[in-house]
Amino acid sequence: MKRLALFISGTGGNALNLLGACREGRMAGLPVLGLASTAKAGGLARLAAEGLATVVVVRKDFESDEAFSEACYQAAEAAGAEVICLCGWLKKLTVPARWAGRILNIHPGLLPRYGGPGMYGMHVHRAVLAAGEAESGATVHLVDDEYDHGRILDQLRVPVLAGDAPEDLQRRVYAAEMELFPRALAAYLSERA
Repeated sequence: MKRLALFISGTGGNALNLLGACREGRMAGLPVLGLASTAKAGGLARLAAEGLATVVVVRKDFESDEAFSEACYQAAEAAGAEVICLCGWLKKLTVPARWAGRILNIHPGLLPRYGGPGMYGMHVHRAVLAAGEAESGATVHLVDDEYDHGRILDQLRVPVLAGDAPEDLQRRVYAAEMELFPRALAAYLSERA
C-alpha cells in the first residue's frame, strides 16, 4: 500500500475522487496528506472533513520555485508520502532526483497538445474549441521539470460537439478526469507493488 499526498489549488474534486477510490479498495493507495498551495483552496475543508490531514504551503513565502518545491516535498515526506498526486495543482514544482517518477498530474487536455505554462482549466477548453478540434480529453502523466511534459501514463478522449461552449466541454472533460485519474493511478501503483 503506497502512501499518497494529494496536492490541490482549488476545490479538491480530483483529490476527493482519489481519496474515495482508495477507501473503496480500487487501488493500493493510502492518502496521508492533502497539501494546498493557498489557504483559500476550497478543497482544504472538504479533505479535512474526510479526516485527511491538511497543510498549506504558499509560493509567495519562498524566494524561488526550488525553495517552494522543497517545502512541499518536506511536508509530504513528513507525512510519510511515497507518491504525490497533483489534483488541480497550479504552481510550478521543480523535481529533485529523489521524487523523479513519483509525481503524477492530471491535465484537462490531450497532451502533448494544449499544455505548458498558462494552459490550465478553461484556458485549455477555449483553445481546443478555437482550434476546431474534433476531440479533447484528459491526460495523466508523470511530472518533470517542464509544465505538462513528463511521460504520459494514460489518456481518455471525449468528443467536441457542435455548438459546445467552453463550459460544455469542461463538464465532459471533468467527467473523464473522474474516471481516468483513479484508473491511471491504480495501474501505476500496481506496477510498483
